[in-house]
Amino acid sequence: MAANMLETVRERALALWKEHELLGEPITVTARTLTVHEAIGDPDGDDFPLQKGKEQLMEAVFRGEKGQAFTDRFGDFSGSLADVAAMELTGNFRRAVFVSALNATCRSLGLCTGTVHCRDKEPNDCATAFRDHIADTYGNPRIAQVGFQPKMIEILSSRFTLKVLDRDPENIGAVKHGAPVHGPEDQASILDWADLIVSTGSTLANDTIGDFLTDKPVIFYGTTVSGAAALMGWQRFCSKSR
Repeated sequence: MAANMLETVRERALALWKEHELLGEPITVTARTLTVHEAIGDPDGDDFPLQKGKEQLMEAVFRGEKGQAFTDRFGDFSGSLADVAAMELTGNFRRAVFVSALNATCRSLGLCTGTVHCRDKEPNDCATAFRDHIADTYGNPRIAQVGFQPKMIEILSSRFTLKVLDRDPENIGAVKHGAPVHGPEDQASILDWADLIVSTGSTLANDTIGDFLTDKPVIFYGTTVSGAAALMGWQRFCSKSR
């Protein structure tokens, strides 16, 4: 299911690029890994995945506009948008190149905003606003949070019953910021338990996003899913991104 959803996003991206005649233009799309300070500045806390070296932000630049994507397989890429379009979406690095390129092009075309990660104290401010948005929209749901975003866990768990799904063995089985962290083996039961799924957009780059598009309401957070959310009509909350 996940692979099919990524392919659907890819098909819509290719249709968009063809519609605007971008594939034939001599435009360079570049991506580079960002240092922790470049990416998020100095946030409260020291357990963001970026700070622990578990993930990096890939950044694509297209017509002066930037688009980012989280990935655990990072490096540099330089080529044309046609090269990106022809790329096989195998491996997290290639998917991150595609996703960051999609975000940059969608931003350039005015289809989305918030494609660059927030910084410093803004993750705390975003999580607070997200808590209020969920309460206003859904009342008091049981929440399954997909992905380890520490400020969001801390603030959402202070208001809602929250369980976290994560892949990092260092987190699984622990209680982090007031919420229990479960591994992939508990995914089905946690999703069945939840009233609302709050998922990192990084699931697009690691090709698991289809697992979380169920009959339950889902809200994606973060910059990684910005372009895809615009093309697919998915809910996204990312109030402090640029």
